[in-house]
Amino acid sequence: MTEEERIQPAPAAFKADVWTYFGFRTKEGGKDYDKSYAVCKICTARVKYSGNTTNLQTHVSRHHSDVASNANFKTKRGDPTQRTIEEVNFSKLPATSTRATKITQSVLVFICKDMRPLSVVENKGFCNMIKTLEPRYTVPSRQHITDIALPKLYQEVKATVLDSLSSAETVPLTCDAWTSRATESYVTVTAHHITDQWNLQSHVLQTQAMHDSHTGEHIAALLTDAVAEWGLNTKDLVVVTYNAPNMALAARFAGMTHIQCFAHSLNLASQKALKIQSVVRLLRRIRRVTAFFRRSTTASNQLKQKQCLLQLPAHRLITDIITRWNSSYDMIEQSLEQQPAICAALLSAEVRKSEKEIFTLSESDITCAEEVVRALKPMKDATLVMSEESMPTLSIIAPLHAKLVMGAQESVDDTSTVRDIKTAIAEDLGKRYVNERATLWMASTVDPRFKDLPFLSEAETSETYSRLLDTVVTVIKKEKNQQENKETDKQVEEENATEEAHHPHIKDSFDSIPRPPLKRQRTSCALVDLHGATFASTIIIIIIIHFIYRRLSDPQGHLTVAGKQYRKKHFFKKKCIYSKHGR
Repeated sequence: MTEEERIQPAPAAFKADVWTYFGFRTKEGGKDYDKSYAVCKICTARVKYSGNTTNLQTHVSRHHSDVASNANFKTKRGDPTQRTIEEVNFSKLPATSTRATKITQSVLVFICKDMRPLSVVENKGFCNMIKTLEPRYTVPSRQHITDIALPKLYQEVKATVLDSLSSAETVPLTCDAWTSRATESYVTVTAHHITDQWNLQSHVLQTQAMHDSHTGEHIAALLTDAVAEWGLNTKDLVVVTYNAPNMALAARFAGMTHIQCFAHSLNLASQKALKIQSVVRLLRRIRRVTAFFRRSTTASNQLKQKQCLLQLPAHRLITDIITRWNSSYDMIEQSLEQQPAICAALLSAEVRKSEKEIFTLSESDITCAEEVVRALKPMKDATLVMSEESMPTLSIIAPLHAKLVMGAQESVDDTSTVRDIKTAIAEDLGKRYVNERATLWMASTVDPRFKDLPFLSEAETSETYSRLLDTVVTVIKKEKNQQENKETDKQVEEENATEEAHHPHIKDSFDSIPRPPLKRQRTSCALVDLHGATFASTIIIIIIIHFIYRRLSDPQGHLTVAGKQYRKKHFFKKKCIYSKHGR
């Protein structure tokens, strides 16, 4: 009997494919298999068998590579439904799976937050990135994003915004009309409110195409529709718009309080100053210089070399945009900064050899530029204050407005150019916010940065504090009446309830009001430059609360809030905690 004939095939229970090439020998003197070693049918080598086929597959791979390359070893014979590890790892995710849904949601948020075109899902680079991050995910088509995914996300976000706005007592709106690059007119409406955690939030309610003329009636109709759609009819609405008569009419027709945009007011006043003849002439001459360096590659290269030699900032010369006054200011300021490098570049042999017309600023131009920068510096600082504030509030308008009007007063040392600039600014700012002064002053009073009201006279300060006191007393009385009505309703419910019902705990109305965070906001550097340290002492707030106590307390000196009585000492100790923090 040959060696191969003595090798018995593996039992039928061993169904792994590798057993095609292995078997067992029988024990001497018996019919049982010796399963301690498997025997290779190809080379009759003995391979240790420990109950699994790892050693067997390793033997075939090492010593019989030609067989191993053609073999596809599986764990069990006749089980084609069991997938390999590779098949499991690289099978496509179902579109409705949890992971695929999260990735699709993330793609939608990316498109909306970064304002990307919907066609981004068809871009090769984007698809390659998604494939690298998750090979099993299939990027949805642009049609699916447009028709299904995006409308669904809009409805979810709209429900969240509606819930957030419903809890707000007052909702100010901002409205702006603008024109796209395709010369299409749009109107955007944004809502702002303070949450229960004292966070200021903003929501863009709509950006709607407006093909009609921008009359007050048409804009008012658009505002009314937006208010109705977002359930703001019962709110105390204030709208902030740019300074245009049609916007003021729209606010009046819509029944809203109108506030002019202060940043736009600064732009209009500064534009008036830039239209002075001497300033117009200066801007025209600087534009010729900047346009020359932008047009000539030789001059631009020489400017970079001269900036390096003179150790000046490597700035590219700015050309202003007519609609943005601060770009004109920056252009003038930068021309003064780069004047040594500009002159050196224009005098270089390379520039003179290649260019025929070379234009430079004269000494009188440089003097005029210095005067313009000095005169417009307060307007630039005020614009920076408004830009640095992520969400500027109404309280900042009155102090800045008063400071700018005061700074526009003429002095003996002013030149004719500076005097003309100050006059133009003073005339334009002086006619703005005349009817809104009382509201603006009260807003500044409750802002810790301006509550001393250093920009007002003593009579105006006293009148503002009295008006604020009356407003606070009215609000507290209103809340007190509401709380008493709630307690009465609760008592009626308790009488009708069963004996097993527990008596609800009535909280102090002051404790139930969310408190603002004690951390101060970062003070703008430009604001400090304009106003200095304007933080008031806490004595004013204490005096106001003292008068509130006297107005609301009974003849025995007790203040009743939510069914609880407070003595004067206890009231001040418990309720005036914010005065210690400058609040």
